[in-house]
Amino acid sequence: MTAAADVVGTGNATAGSGRVSRLAMFQPVMLVWLVLAAILVFLIVAPMEELVVSSFEQEGTGAFTLDNYATAYSKPRYVQALWNTLKMGAAVVALALVFAVPLAWACARTDMPGRGLVRLALLGSFISPPYLSAIGWILLAGPNAGWINKAWTWLSGDPTRIVNVFTFEGLVFVMASNVFFLIYIFTYSAFEMVNSEMEDSANILGAGPMRTAMRVTFPLIMPSILGSAIITFLISIALYGVPALISIPARYPVIVIQLSEFFGNTPIQLEVAAAYSIPLLLITAALLGLQRLVLARRGYTSVTGKGAERRIVKLGAWRWVVFAYAMIVAAITLVMPMVVLFAAAFSKIWTSGLTWANFTFGNFYHIIFEHSTAQKAITTSLGVGAAAASVAIVLALGIAYIVQRRVLPFGGALAFLCMAPFVVPGIVLAIGFFAAYAPPPLALYGGFTILILAFITRFLPVAYTASAAGIKAIHPEMEEAVRSLGGGRLTAIRYVVGPLLKRTLFGGWLLIFIPAAQELSTAIFLVGPKTRLVSVLVLDMSEEGRYEHLAALGCILLVILSLVVWAGFKIAGRDFMLKRDAA
Repeated sequence: MTAAADVVGTGNATAGSGRVSRLAMFQPVMLVWLVLAAILVFLIVAPMEELVVSSFEQEGTGAFTLDNYATAYSKPRYVQALWNTLKMGAAVVALALVFAVPLAWACARTDMPGRGLVRLALLGSFISPPYLSAIGWILLAGPNAGWINKAWTWLSGDPTRIVNVFTFEGLVFVMASNVFFLIYIFTYSAFEMVNSEMEDSANILGAGPMRTAMRVTFPLIMPSILGSAIITFLISIALYGVPALISIPARYPVIVIQLSEFFGNTPIQLEVAAAYSIPLLLITAALLGLQRLVLARRGYTSVTGKGAERRIVKLGAWRWVVFAYAMIVAAITLVMPMVVLFAAAFSKIWTSGLTWANFTFGNFYHIIFEHSTAQKAITTSLGVGAAAASVAIVLALGIAYIVQRRVLPFGGALAFLCMAPFVVPGIVLAIGFFAAYAPPPLALYGGFTILILAFITRFLPVAYTASAAGIKAIHPEMEEAVRSLGGGRLTAIRYVVGPLLKRTLFGGWLLIFIPAAQELSTAIFLVGPKTRLVSVLVLDMSEEGRYEHLAALGCILLVILSLVVWAGFKIAGRDFMLKRDAA
């Protein structure tokens, strides 16, 4: 009996220890992993899965069908819109490279005068929403009432139109002037990291300046040029505001305009829109795959035991030529459209020009005190942008900490999900959110929640990149010192990680808030009557021809965003926009 009891007791003890060991394997932090994973699935996986599934579903029944794809590409103009989009994107990238690469080299590596002024003008290109720049160029280069054509007629007496923004060339120009800033940022950072000693070595071996640039400097920055060019292409083919204002009057159909037509029908052709948007996803994936393939074939790493030493290139008399080029680019991409926009905002009738008899503050008074929809649009845009930026930063910080500190297994999966929205065009993301969360049971369409969730998802890669770079810069021993004194991981985060990352996280918050407050491509299919944003209201006013009120509304938004950026310089430092080290 005793032996039997011992056996039974041993068996019970073994079973009990097995349960304890299984319980010990489940750490409370695992619950955090599950919660974060569930949030990312809700934000990213579910909308994209619903987008793909909807493209194969029959409306009403949900049965499998290919009819949506047949309808989406049944008409020649639908197919033509796809080809037009690719053509436009390629032309935009080519022109953006012409704008950005010489400016990046001049600002980073030469003694060009006025580099601070040029950087300030380029920063203005980032702050200015593309649709406001498009409005400015419509006022400047419209075929009938544009100021350039009217000035030419007044000076020469010739009524011939010398410029017309409502053309393919006008569309490409306005698009490139709004997206080239990204290429500039990446290329500028790459030029800053090139060691001048490598260029000196090439010169000693007999290479001239041009050969040195072609064989040493530009191969080293090629990953940045190629990567930023691909991103610029993807942004340009998915941008909605500029095509909505220019390509429609130009009768040059593109994908985003065709998608808006599917949504404009009654009832909404959601399944057809989903099928029509799939090529944008495929194009994105193919280009990013091509980038990886090209960069994997060659090495672009400079190996040196010293810190990067950069010597400024002395241009001599050519520095004034380079400065003139920089000023021309700044003028046509920012100064000219913004000046005419502000002039229209202070005009009674914008076509009459800014004269003393035509000067008025009435447009601003109307927007600020009388136009309740505009007032609400401003507060909604700022509120949704701030909420999305705040939640995205907090969510990304938690995931970045788990990934960088290897707190949990499979953390790389969370990092992958955080970066996944990077390859999803904003307008495609909006369709996915509409398909997933507009119908019951959630029925979020028309409310603030769906806008905030979509914006969080749209800009989550920016938040994760900023958070991961900041955490990577903090040595783990600083946290371990707190934990060795009895503090937990949360205590270390609160008293070590948080204070050290305040400036970095605020810089990341700004990089999300600024584009989110002016976002249009993601918002266009998700706004409702009670959630009008400034970006959507600007389009409505342009259709009604109320350019004076539209300009005043745009100027108010620009002033607010400029003040936010100024605060960012004061708090996060002048280079907060250049902190882009990936995890």
